[in-house]
Amino acid sequence: MEGPLAVDTIPARLLRRAEEIPGKTAYREKVDGEWLSVSWAGYADEVRRAAKALIALGFEPAQHVAILGFNRPEWVIMDVACMAAGGSPVGVYTTNSPDEVRYITAHSAAPVVLVENADQLDKVLARREDLPDLRWIVTMRGVTPREDPAIMTWEEFMARGEGVPDEAFLERMEGLEPNGLATLIYTSGTTGPPKGVMLTHHNLTWSSDAAGLVTPLTSDERIVSYLPLSHIAEQMFTIHGAITYGYSVSYAESIEKVADNIKEVRPTLFFAVPRVWEKFYGGVAARLAEASGPKAVVASWAQRVGRRYWARRSEGAEPGALLAFGYRLAGRLVHAKVKEALGMDECRFAVSGAAPLSREIVEFFCGFDLPIHEVYGQSEGSGPTTFVRNGRLRFGTVGPAFPGCEVTTAEDGEVLLRGGNVFAGYYKNPEATAETLVDGWLYSGDLGELDGDGFLTITGRKKDIIITAGGKNIAPQNIEGAIKENLLVSEAVVVGDLRRYLTALVTLDAEAVAAFAERRGIDGPPHESPEIEAEIQATIDDVNGRSSRAAQIKRFTILPRELTVEDGELTGTLKVKRAVVMHHFADAIEAMYVE
Repeated sequence: MEGPLAVDTIPARLLRRAEEIPGKTAYREKVDGEWLSVSWAGYADEVRRAAKALIALGFEPAQHVAILGFNRPEWVIMDVACMAAGGSPVGVYTTNSPDEVRYITAHSAAPVVLVENADQLDKVLARREDLPDLRWIVTMRGVTPREDPAIMTWEEFMARGEGVPDEAFLERMEGLEPNGLATLIYTSGTTGPPKGVMLTHHNLTWSSDAAGLVTPLTSDERIVSYLPLSHIAEQMFTIHGAITYGYSVSYAESIEKVADNIKEVRPTLFFAVPRVWEKFYGGVAARLAEASGPKAVVASWAQRVGRRYWARRSEGAEPGALLAFGYRLAGRLVHAKVKEALGMDECRFAVSGAAPLSREIVEFFCGFDLPIHEVYGQSEGSGPTTFVRNGRLRFGTVGPAFPGCEVTTAEDGEVLLRGGNVFAGYYKNPEATAETLVDGWLYSGDLGELDGDGFLTITGRKKDIIITAGGKNIAPQNIEGAIKENLLVSEAVVVGDLRRYLTALVTLDAEAVAAFAERRGIDGPPHESPEIEAEIQATIDDVNGRSSRAAQIKRFTILPRELTVEDGELTGTLKVKRAVVMHHFADAIEAMYVE
C-alpha cells in the first residue's frame, strides 16, 4: 500500500496515521478486566481486512452496511471499512424495536448487517422476510454461532477477505469522490419516520479539520466512547476526529460502567449529552449537601471563586491578582479533588451537545473549574453549527458559528446554516430535502437569537412551539430546563397547545429521590409524596416568577415512572419524543384541565 491516495477521505487519513504513528495506541477495549491496546498500524490492518471481506461477499460501491450494537471496535472497523469499499455505513440505535430496525435496514437496502449480540440478532431475524436486500448477517465477537449460511461470526467474516488482493482494496479507495456519499445518519424520528441524512466524504473531513480550530487537538488526547455511534456527534469524536488527529479511543464496557471507565481512562476530551451532565451535577451536589462545618465553608468559597473566575474569562477579561490567587488556592483545596472524583482531573475540553444544557449546570461546574463547552447542531450539519470555544463561555448561549460556517436567522427566527459541513440531502426523500436545503442554506427547524458578537441563543424548536387558546406562542424548552434545575426532576414536559393555560408532566430522578426520601424519612411511592410535591411546586413557583403570565405553569403532575427509550418516549440521545409522551400520558394531561 505504497504512495498517498489522491482523494482525502477518512479511510485515507487512517492509512496515513498508520504510516506516521504506527506504534501509537489507536484504541483500547477492556477484556477480562484488563485494558488491551491496538496500534494505528493494527487498526488500519483490521479496516483493510474488513473492507476486503466485504468485497469478497460481493459488496458493491454505493451499497450500505447497517450496524446495530453498542460502541465496540468492530462497530468502527466495519464503519470505516464500508467507506473504504465505496459504500456508506448506516448506524442503528440498539434501543430500536424490530420494526424500527427493519425500516432503516430496508430503506437503506443494506445487503450486510453487523450485530453486537444475540438480542440484536433476533431483532433482524424477526423481520428477515421483510428484508429482501439482506444477504449477510455478521455478529461481533463473543456471539454463539448459528447454523445459518447467511450468518457468520466476526472471525469468519474477516477470514473471507484473505483471498482478495490489496490492489482491489486500493482500487476501491481510489474510486472515492469528495462529494460522494460517505455515511447515512438516520434521524431519531421525533416528528415522524427517520430520515437518512446523507453526509459526504468532504463533509466529514471538512468538519474534522474545523474541529481543530475550536481547540488544538493532538495525538496525545484520550476519549471514552460510550454515546450511541449511530449519532453523528459520537462518530465525530470516536471515528473521524480520532483518525484525523491520531488520538486514542477507549471503548466503555457498558453504559452502567461508564462512570468507572471515565475514572480509569481520565479523558482529556469528554463529550456528554445534558442528561449525563445532570447526573454528574446531582452526584456532586449531593456530596456537597453532606458536608458540614469548615469543609462546607471551604467548598462553598471555592465554588464562588470558580464561578467568578470563569465569569471573567467568559467576558474575555483576565482575572485580577486577588481572584487569580484565590482560583489557584481553590484549585488545590477543592477543585482538583472534585474533578479527580469524577475522573475529569486531566480533562481540558468538556463538551455538551444534542440538547440544551441548563445554565445553572454550566455555572455549577465552572465553580469547580470544569467549564463545559456547548455545541449546537444537527446531523444535517455533520454535527456542529455553533461551538463555544477558547473559554468564551457566554452563559446562556451556544457560542458563535463553527469555524468556516455562516449562521444567521430567518425573519421568523429560524436558525440557518451555510458551510462545508452542510449535508447533501435526505436519502430517497427529495421533498424533505427541498424543504430543508434552500439556496445553499440549511433550515435547522430551531429558533434562535444572535447577539452583536454572533453568539447564538436557542429559544425553541419550531415544531415544538405551543400556541395557547389565547393565541400566545410559547417555546417550552427554556421552561422545562428551568424546572429540571431541581435535582429531584429528571424530565419535564410542558403541555398547553390550544389550551387555556400551561401544565407540566414531571418525572423523578430515582437516585436523587431515594437520597431525599432517606433524609426526610419518607415512605411510600415518591410520586405520591406531599413533601416531594412541595419541593417541585416551589421550583415551579420560582420559574413562574420569572415568566410572563402566559408562560406560567398552572398545574403539574408527577408521573409514576421515568420516561424511557424502550417505551419510545426518548430518542437514543435521550431527547423527549413529545408526541409519544402526550399519547402515553393522555389521561394525566386531561386530568390537569378538569375544573
